[in-house]
Amino acid sequence: MPRSGENKSTAMTQNQRRVLFVAVCSSCLVILDGSAVNLALPAMGRELGGGLAFQQWVVDGYLLTLGALILAAGTLADRYGRARLLEIGIVAFAVTSLVCGLSWNAWMLVAARILQGTAAAVVTPSALALIMASADGGVRARMIGQWTAWTAAASVAAPFIGGAAVDLATWRLVFLVNIIPSALMWRPLALLRREAPHVAPAGRFDALGAALAVVGLGGLVLGLIEQGTSGWGSPLAIGCLVVGVAGCVAFVARQRTAASPMLPLGLFRERNFAAGNLATLWAYGGLGMSFFVLGLYLQQRMGLHAFEAGLGLLPATLCLLFLSPTAARLGARIGPRLPMALGPALAAGSCAWMAFEVPPLTYWRDIFAPVVLFGLGLALMVAPLTSAVLGAVPTEDSGIGSAVNNAVARIASLVCIAATGAIMGGVVDDAGFRRGLLATGLLLAASAVSSALWIRNPGRAGAGLEGGLPGEAASQTGE
Repeated sequence: MPRSGENKSTAMTQNQRRVLFVAVCSSCLVILDGSAVNLALPAMGRELGGGLAFQQWVVDGYLLTLGALILAAGTLADRYGRARLLEIGIVAFAVTSLVCGLSWNAWMLVAARILQGTAAAVVTPSALALIMASADGGVRARMIGQWTAWTAAASVAAPFIGGAAVDLATWRLVFLVNIIPSALMWRPLALLRREAPHVAPAGRFDALGAALAVVGLGGLVLGLIEQGTSGWGSPLAIGCLVVGVAGCVAFVARQRTAASPMLPLGLFRERNFAAGNLATLWAYGGLGMSFFVLGLYLQQRMGLHAFEAGLGLLPATLCLLFLSPTAARLGARIGPRLPMALGPALAAGSCAWMAFEVPPLTYWRDIFAPVVLFGLGLALMVAPLTSAVLGAVPTEDSGIGSAVNNAVARIASLVCIAATGAIMGGVVDDAGFRRGLLATGLLLAASAVSSALWIRNPGRAGAGLEGGLPGEAASQTGE
């Protein structure tokens, strides 16, 4: 029987609750270890030595392998079973976390972080793909809403966990604590793997395509990381970006000719998949830039401590935490088009609000209300965006679909953060703050416009290709 307050259309089965638990825990692990480590870097440097280069690679080594391997991992999940790949990824994540926590020198920790990013690449697309394969309709919307809310909570908790680990115990606890949720997931994952239907891989694995994807994404991510350290004039940054672009072009060419492509390019003929990833590109570029700009301004211009700046941005994430399930249900009821257009439009409006305020700014008078509005926009957009993109993908391709969307979001954020210094003029002052927020607002507005023009609510008569995205399917439903 459904619990009190649930209707039959959104009540989850025991298996679906198990899937949600595993998806939330595994995604939160990846988020926490990607963010909590930042506040522990000084303590790591004091104990292990290694200097600034070591601290940078503790973060960048994880990001590099996560970004480079995510497409290949999504394909493997679709071919060999999401629960099986997720189980392997969680075991690998736990083992590499243990090695990180027990590292006795700087470069052992860096090597362990590179391997931990590899495990995170396996976990990331599999977690959400499990949800997509386990439910549809209102139940799927409810599960995605709760997944979005809990992952937002992990984003909020990450800095506090990192800071608390360093202040109350040791930086090693940031990694060693991962053993607990990994152990809790062992039995549910084993049950999901045993209950999952056997998947017979269709065709041979596209090893060349996987290698080109690693070269392409790895080159782009490493080039952007190096650019953030050395600037656009760095030969290494330019060389990596050139290799990355060439690798991506070669990857697309390979997918057009491969008998069993790693990424079926026909997915981009699905209107909502193509349009949703375009909206993701603009939106997550804007999100990465906005939090970066606001975090710098609150500390370097308004004089807040790092912990206070984190609290200052907390209202946006709390909106995401508490309102995402409602936004998911709304998107399931009325379709994703309106929430995906209105959400980033509200966030863009909040950026314009802060950009045109007259300095000197104070937090409660000038920042708090726009941050709340920004959070409302995020909450309205994120869960319907996820549902729209992955709902347009056949269930058997949900792993690679999730991997593509994650790769788009991560690279967009890296690109925009890398460009922030040039946009702000290299100085965190009032004029630079205004330029950074206006650029953020334009990116979010582009997401709103692209969603309004090209996202289609399912279940209506197709309108064909008029005004559509390149390559979209004429058979795509929508008005």
